[in-house]
Amino acid sequence: MEKVSVILPVYKAEKYIAATVQSVLEQTYKNFEILIIDDASPDKSIDICKQFTDPRIRIISQANRGLAGARNTGIRNAQGKYLAFLDADDLWLREKLEKHLVHLDSSPKVGVSFSCSTLINDVGEPLGLYQIPKLKEITVPHILCRNPVGNGSAPVIRKEVFEAIKFQDNLHGTIEDFYFDEHFRQSEDIECWIRISIKTNWEIEGISEALTLYRVNSGGLSANMLKQLDSWEKVIEKTRCYAPGIVNQWEALARAYQLRYLARRAVRLQDGAMAVKLVNRALATNWHILSKEPRRTLLTLAAAYFLWLLPQFLYNLIETVALKTTGYTQRQRILQGLGGSNAIS
Repeated sequence: MEKVSVILPVYKAEKYIAATVQSVLEQTYKNFEILIIDDASPDKSIDICKQFTDPRIRIISQANRGLAGARNTGIRNAQGKYLAFLDADDLWLREKLEKHLVHLDSSPKVGVSFSCSTLINDVGEPLGLYQIPKLKEITVPHILCRNPVGNGSAPVIRKEVFEAIKFQDNLHGTIEDFYFDEHFRQSEDIECWIRISIKTNWEIEGISEALTLYRVNSGGLSANMLKQLDSWEKVIEKTRCYAPGIVNQWEALARAYQLRYLARRAVRLQDGAMAVKLVNRALATNWHILSKEPRRTLLTLAAAYFLWLLPQFLYNLIETVALKTTGYTQRQRILQGLGGSNAIS
């Protein structure tokens, strides 16, 4: 049995961290280490972690470097052939590691294995909604227009993949190997997947089961949509430096998809004015998102305007019906083993 290194960055997570660590300890696949990266967390998170006595747990403390910096520290210290990433407020189902190892062992060309995810609320209750990304035949244009992995707690990755994309820099007083780009405090995931897809021959592929419980937290990094958009733009500029032809071909469409995604986040955060602004910008940037994905685009447009124009009670009623319908449809897709069917072409 090959060892898996579970990399768990910790910063201000005292409310969730015990359950997160426990979800790893309960895995059916047992040959793992847990690298808890204390990113100078100011709360009681690390004290809680120290209460676990399992010898597979290692706590590594460092000055605050952000999520990308904590993951890089984990990668440098990892002893496993496979690296699994788990954010401190998310959870795994018991079979998570076992099923990814089966996937990777049976698919030698796949370097990044990820799963669908169940959305949970702040207290860990399922919201009845899922992240169901495209699972197979993921191309560079798709990654530019999407985050195929979905979230930072979904992937299990061969260590060889990171060896293929590492670069050296001196950001903290000494020359080190870097994997995730620490210049990004947001969008560091998508930047990494883009780099893997362009600079290596490793495939990115998902499995259809929802093995990750992804916590929807309005106070998290994704809540500030304009900052996230700015970070995404910087990712595009970095990618342009080494793959200008690809970026020039797909940039407008990718930006439209990103704006539409942020509009949906604004709807979730009940910011109708921002949602309308973002979805209008998306259509103005590249109207082809309407012809390529008419249902999703029209639903986003309708949700934004309903939230902005309708009385709150009426909007809430419509939203409840829509979410129940969406959740039912998504559950059926997962039961049928289907991922997102959207293609970028």
